[in-house]
Amino acid sequence: MTQLDLFKQDGTKAGVVEANEGVFGIEPNQHVLFQAVTLQRASLRQGTHSTKGRSEVSGGGRKPWRQKGTGRARQGSIRSPQWRGGGTVFGPTPREYGFKMPRKMRRLAIRSAISSKVKEGNVFALETLVFDSIKTKNFKEMLNNLNIDKKVLFVVSELNENAILSGRNIPGVTFIESTGLNVLDVLGHNKVVFTKDAVEKVGEVLA
Repeated sequence: MTQLDLFKQDGTKAGVVEANEGVFGIEPNQHVLFQAVTLQRASLRQGTHSTKGRSEVSGGGRKPWRQKGTGRARQGSIRSPQWRGGGTVFGPTPREYGFKMPRKMRRLAIRSAISSKVKEGNVFALETLVFDSIKTKNFKEMLNNLNIDKKVLFVVSELNENAILSGRNIPGVTFIESTGLNVLDVLGHNKVVFTKDAVEKVGEVLA
């Protein structure tokens, strides 16, 4: 089993929490990680870019001038690509950029992302993440107690509304439920903080 440091919200250490070795302690697979990041970033693209080809722009039904005798280059349509207002050659059209990855590869990618953060020493656990009232000041105080000053991802088993409302205005703070854990969010933050319940839940689901 992999051991993660367990802290209270006031920054004091509460011991360690046992984490599933197969999720938090594997050797990261860099190739699968790269594919998973590429997939996720591609899926975020809207793909709504569009241009018109020569068959789609208006006009151009008549030959501009006769084929021979004018001294000018022959032309068949004023909507050819070389004309102003003409069609675009091989321009982008609406499409989907996403592709598919096997389920086993997707799960391996998430385990690899988590394990890489653990190896860097950027993962620890909180006993709870609960606030009685909505106070951004209290949330900032908690971050200071935990020595967090950069981008941090809080992984919880169940979202606490007061905690979210207290921390959402702080730059770099992100919340996610354990069921929605993904590679891009894990790798995109400097620190990853799991609640104790989330450690157990992620260990069970991804094992």
